[in-house]
Amino acid sequence: MISALKRFFTLLLVFAIFFFLVTAIRTYRSGGNLASLLPEFLQKKASTRPEAFTPSEKSALNLSDVEIISRLNQEYARLTKAVVPSVVSIDTAGIRTERLMDFRGRSLIRSYPTQGQGSGVIVSKEGHIITNHHVIAGQQKIRITLHGGKTYSATMIGEDPLLDIAVIKIDSKETFTPLKLGDSSLAEVGQLVFAVGNPFGLGETVTQGIISAKERSLSDNQRDLFQTDAAINPGNSGGPLVNLTGEIIGINVAIFSVDKDNPSFQGVGFSIPSNDVREALEQIIRRGRPIRGFLGVQMRDLDPTVRSDLGYEQTTGSAVIGITPGSPAEAAGLKPDDVIQSYNGKPITDTRQLISLVQRSRIGAKIKMQVWRAGNFIEITATIVESTSAVTAEVRASKNNSRDNLEILQSVGIEVRDLSTNERLRGFRGVVVTRILPSGLAANILQAGDLVIALDNSQIPNANAFYLQLAASAAVQPTGFHLIREGKPIRVHLPAPQK
Repeated sequence: MISALKRFFTLLLVFAIFFFLVTAIRTYRSGGNLASLLPEFLQKKASTRPEAFTPSEKSALNLSDVEIISRLNQEYARLTKAVVPSVVSIDTAGIRTERLMDFRGRSLIRSYPTQGQGSGVIVSKEGHIITNHHVIAGQQKIRITLHGGKTYSATMIGEDPLLDIAVIKIDSKETFTPLKLGDSSLAEVGQLVFAVGNPFGLGETVTQGIISAKERSLSDNQRDLFQTDAAINPGNSGGPLVNLTGEIIGINVAIFSVDKDNPSFQGVGFSIPSNDVREALEQIIRRGRPIRGFLGVQMRDLDPTVRSDLGYEQTTGSAVIGITPGSPAEAAGLKPDDVIQSYNGKPITDTRQLISLVQRSRIGAKIKMQVWRAGNFIEITATIVESTSAVTAEVRASKNNSRDNLEILQSVGIEVRDLSTNERLRGFRGVVVTRILPSGLAANILQAGDLVIALDNSQIPNANAFYLQLAASAAVQPTGFHLIREGKPIRVHLPAPQK
């Protein structure tokens, strides 16, 4: 058997040699290249020759030729090196509870773990950090990563959901390097700025741009924002916008994106001016919460339709569409269809300005307002009280009332959604009703598509705040809804659920 195999392989080898010799002779006689018979990789190896290659050993320009740009480059790097150590990455974890309705109209609560990322900036040597409220809202664990990679846990100190600001503190007795809060009133359109943050969780990133505009707002109950073209992407929220001296002149808060499901930078970002941030920070550090004035009026801008309905010929001012019972506005004698023209001597251009002035008013201050009423001008004085727009701490903190809240919301039978960024940019505020349960208290009172601006005396910043405020109010009293329906402001009352 073995000898037979040997004979077979011997014959095979002889045949292969004979075949190669015949092929080589034919190729040679026809003038061909014997190298073409070699495998391709051997041909390449045999034919490879060094290429002539002479690289440049001289730069296109000397630094002395671009002295100004060179200095600017060095200063940008110096600025970045000074600012970045004070910027932190924030990772959060928590349990999110979501209210749903099944196909039978029954309300269900679903809980699932959530994780989030954002940015923040250290503003005190003790380790106080400013970030956005939406970065840490509802999260039970907050982890901070410093520039050098060191991580710490952090504790919530206070929050301002309306401004979208939160103050947290690093759980450590070490001394940290803070950045100074600058004066945002000195910022000018066209000024160079730098956005620092943690986009997409990639780590510290610095982008450059300018202040594109100074008076932008995503809703009427939010103060003016800076608009910038410095690249701000998901994860940058809470990071600082700094000037050329490394001072914080804004806290990055939002971007405009045509795709709300997959947001990305479109050249339009927004930052909260540092003066507003400082005001909220000082109040939170001193009292644990923001302090805002409250007048008790629901207002809207004077578009042509409103002016025509009122018979009002001017274009400035803010129209009153509702008065909160028991509020300073009611006590002062303000009425629906009044137009507030001035507030403590300052002319009113639009509703957003009036809201800002009221919120900044000192608690207990007596404010004089010039009011237009049915063609006549009158002066009204109101005493400002503290705003109660935030849901009470008891309602926020209690872990035992979720079932009671659920039963209340089930009996009301309403679902709402947050406004999109595009809707906010168009000037809308509040939440949109998406569904009404036929068997609920809201049936025949509210409609899908209604824009809910306020509940009782509380403006509504988002859907979560709406559900919390509705549960707290409806548990003890009828609830007043301030709505925009088909472009017209209306007020309706929802009866309290039967116990």
